[in-house]
Amino acid sequence: MAAPLTPEQFAPARALLEGARRRTRPRVHDLINVFEAVMYLLETGIPWRSLPPHFPPWRTVHEYFTQWTMGRDGDRTLLERAMELAGQQELIPRLRTRLGAAPAGEGAYG
Repeated sequence: MAAPLTPEQFAPARALLEGARRRTRPRVHDLINVFEAVMYLLETGIPWRSLPPHFPPWRTVHEYFTQWTMGRDGDRTLLERAMELAGQQELIPRLRTRLGAAPAGEGAYG
């Protein structure tokens, strides 16, 4: 497993992800924790519901993942750009596999 990101490593990605946030209610979980949960999922390939308890709830992580992978800028998702900014580009092929492997009509549950 990769080492946890420092706030400094995550700062460029945070700025990008904050701009995409739906402003519906105050944030309960820090973005770095959600981002690291997504990176853990990509590294391990575990199902959403199997996220360890030290991460935010799986439904929360999945909702952010869905938002971050919906729109594409050219051929890259917001999550791919954030991963590059945070130095996590080695996991992008796994992200693309997970997105491509989602059953039709069921979203990115992988």
